[in-house]
Formats: sequence, structure tokens, C-alpha cells
Amino acid sequence: MTTTVSRVILENGVVRTMEPSLPVARALAIAGERIAGGVGTHETALATPDRVDLGGRCVLPGFNDAHVHFPTWALAQRQVRLEGAATLDEALERVAAAAGDVQQGQWLRGTGWRSGDWSPPVEPTKELLDRATGNTPTALMARDYHSLWLNSAALAHANGQLEVDGGVVERDETGEPTGVLREECAWQFRDTYVRPTEDEMVAASREGVRIAIARGVTAVHDKDGWLGALGVWQRLSDEGSLHLRVWQSLPAEQVDELAALHVRSGFGNDLVRAGYLKAFMDGTLGSQTARMLDGSGVQITSRDELAEIVRRGAAAGWPVAVHAIGDLANREALDAFEETRPLWQPLGLRQRIEHAQVLAPEDVARFAELGVTASVQFSHAPSDRDLADRFWAGKTDGAYAYRSLLDVGTFLVNGSDAPIEELEPWAGICAGVLRTIDDRDAWHPEQRVTLEEALRATTVNPAWLARDEHRRGKLLPGFLADLVVLDRDPFELEPEELPDVKVVATMLGGRWVQNPPPWD
Repeated sequence: MTTTVSRVILENGVVRTMEPSLPVARALAIAGERIAGGVGTHETALATPDRVDLGGRCVLPGFNDAHVHFPTWALAQRQVRLEGAATLDEALERVAAAAGDVQQGQWLRGTGWRSGDWSPPVEPTKELLDRATGNTPTALMARDYHSLWLNSAALAHANGQLEVDGGVVERDETGEPTGVLREECAWQFRDTYVRPTEDEMVAASREGVRIAIARGVTAVHDKDGWLGALGVWQRLSDEGSLHLRVWQSLPAEQVDELAALHVRSGFGNDLVRAGYLKAFMDGTLGSQTARMLDGSGVQITSRDELAEIVRRGAAAGWPVAVHAIGDLANREALDAFEETRPLWQPLGLRQRIEHAQVLAPEDVARFAELGVTASVQFSHAPSDRDLADRFWAGKTDGAYAYRSLLDVGTFLVNGSDAPIEELEPWAGICAGVLRTIDDRDAWHPEQRVTLEEALRATTVNPAWLARDEHRRGKLLPGFLADLVVLDRDPFELEPEELPDVKVVATMLGGRWVQNPPPWD
């Protein structure tokens, strides 16, 4: 439940505005949905305001997750979760425990497995899954969402029709499908047989919003346009359950339809706007389908095809976000943006490459030179370190190279890629600063970012990328009062103390949407 605030002053704490010319204010005055004038100097200009004693707490602009599959992540909260399973047997035990609760004729859905995490690393098969699930059709998405593990009952739905361009059907020595599909094959099966209903997505996302705002999230760049997420957000908005702002992707394949409707990027309302086209160059590290300069990997979209998508997007008024993991995929994405730059740059379209996980040294500076944003996930670096050392041996100096990208002037935004990682922005910020998420030393510590840079990538920069930089991302007069209250000032802590910081409360447009004061 939200609490309306008309005039309020937050005082007796530290306000971090994220504006270099006024980095710290002693108080914050809010009138209606916006920050009032005279932050830190003229709070008494508000007539009979409410006053909130921060008690030494810290106020920051609300967190903006710049890469999240929100309905998918929300649905995953209700599915069997396989993250952290140390062995294949442990994963199967979790599946077997969940299978007993599935009603006759229904699917068992799950996510989070990664064979490279199992000891020993071994690829899953339908036969192993059959033993745990029997005749219950079962579909388990890999942690990276680029591979799908099916049992025999699930495979039977396709009647052998599994092959799709840009995908892989894993087969055994006899040519029979093992039960693992990758890339387009996985997505085609999922969309045909296991696609959630809109009612399921709405119910899950309603709870997902509550979880997100409890973690200080006030805005997201959602990637589930292909699932019809716009309809989900519309229903949540209509019922009053949407308490964060959404910059929504749409499939690149829909660009001609959008052009025919004369719908341009930015169409929407105060909470939900259709923002950008989404495309894929390649696969992922975990599925070993990232497209690399050594010739390995899977091509989903070619350089020339991406260039055509960017051209059509520019003509219709849409920027493009393209998934690129491998060094070859990133190079060809940059090539496509460079070739089409005379078309999109004069229009001010804000293009982006999602992930940019491994880069050839000569391609790092091209992001800044071309004006292409690197949309990265700080949490991926420490989470993926073991797989990266195994699969990208000798190449990790150019992997998750956030410091290198920043040093050449790249515009960087940070997201979670939930459900691949958890939608937990503070944990992501800590991962960027520390480059570790466990007791081990930092992985490639030379690629650390500062706390200021991590926060900027999670507040200021995503607002700019959504063309909202004049009203969000900073705590300045006239800006929307979208903010998060932390239990302490993180800038006063040692880096290793950062993970102990807690979110106290969240405000969206002048309304407390999570844990309104007073606080103990």
C-alpha cells in the first residue's frame, strides 16, 4: 500500500544527489511528485511540511535495473530453482521433489541449472530427467536462458520437429536428441509449448514489483517485450499495482509493424514507455554458444542483418539493443552500428550493446568512439569467473572489462539480467566495486569500478539511456522524487563493508511505496 506525500522534508541525514556540482545536500524538500527548489538551502519555502528524521541514513536516487527480464524473473520465483546445485544429482533431487506437486496434465517448469557448475561437469539428458519426473512434461531453462532441458514427455509434444535456424539440438551418438536444446531451438520450443499465460505473468509480476521496490528499484529496462510484457504492465498500472517505471523492449522483428502504426520510441505514459528494439547476435558463455573470433559459437543475427535492423529502426524512430557476448559478436555489432551511424546519429538515437562480455582489445575504444552504450551486468563478472577461466582461457583480460570501457569514455549502464542473476541492485553495485561475491580475492581486480561509477551506472546513466535524464536519475529541483533510503552512507565505508548496507525505504514520485517512515 502506498502513502501519499504532498509536502515533506527529509532531514538529519546524507542526501547524495548524484550531481557533481552539488554532490551532497543536508536535506531534501519534496512537493507533490517532484523535488522542490532549494535543495539543502531553502527547505522552509514549503508551507507546513511534514518532516522525516533520517536519523543519519543516506538518500540516493532510486535504483534503475538497466537489463531485466521482469515477468520471466517474477515467474521464476514460483518455479523449481536449480541455482547453486553442486551436482547433477542434487539438481535432479530438487526436480523430483517439485514434480510431486504438479497437477495431472500440467507442466513442471524450472530454471537455473548450469552444467559447468556441477561436480563433475556433465551434460544433462532426458533419460536422467525422466527418472525424476516420470510422465510429467518438464521444461527446465538453463541459468543463462539459452538452453532448455526437456524430458521425454515434453519432447513428445514437438513430434520430432525441433530444428530451427540459429539453434542447436544436442544429439547422442545415435543421432537421438539428448533432451537439451540451445538458442533458437530452445526458444521456439518454449514459446510453442511452455509459454506462460498473461494471467500467470500478471500474478507473478504483481508480487515481483513488491520484491523489487523493497530492494530500492524505482525503474527497469525490461527485456520481455517478446512475451507481451506491455500488456502485463498495462494491467498492473490499471489496478494500481505498478510502483516502478518501465522502459520496454520490443522484438526487432516488429519494427515494420511499429513503423506502419507510426509508433516511435518513447510512446507511453508516466510509468510505462515502449523504448527500444531487441536483437541477438549470439549465445552465451554458459551454453558455450557465444560467438568468438576463434570460430566457435552460434550466430543468431549476422552483421549485415543487424545493420538492416538498425536502418529500419532508425527510419521508424527506434534505437536498438543487441545482445552480444563473444568477441566476434561484439565486433560485428559494432561494425553494424558504425556502418549505419550516418542514419541514426543525427536522430539522437541511443544505441546499446547488451552484455559486451568479452572484447578484443582493439574493440574496447569503439564503444565510446561510436557513441554506443555498453549495457553490462556487474554481477556477471564474479558469478561467471570459473566458467570464464575454463571456456575463455587466455582471453579473460578482455572479459567483463568495465574499467577498460570507462577509461576510454564509454557510457556504461548496469543491470542484473534477472533471472540469470538476482534482481538485487545493491548486490550488483557491490560486485562492480569488489569483483567478488564470495570469500575469494577479486577476479581481475584491475577491472573494478569505483562506488561513484557503480552508482552512476545504476541511477543516472539508465535514465539518460531512456531519454529521461531531465527528470530522473538525480535528486535535483524539478526532478521526480524517485529515491531510496539506505541505512547508512556507503561512501563512509570501507569497500569490504559495502555488502552490509540495507535498503530502508523506497519512494516513487513523492509517494512512499515501501516502508514509509517513521523508522526505528
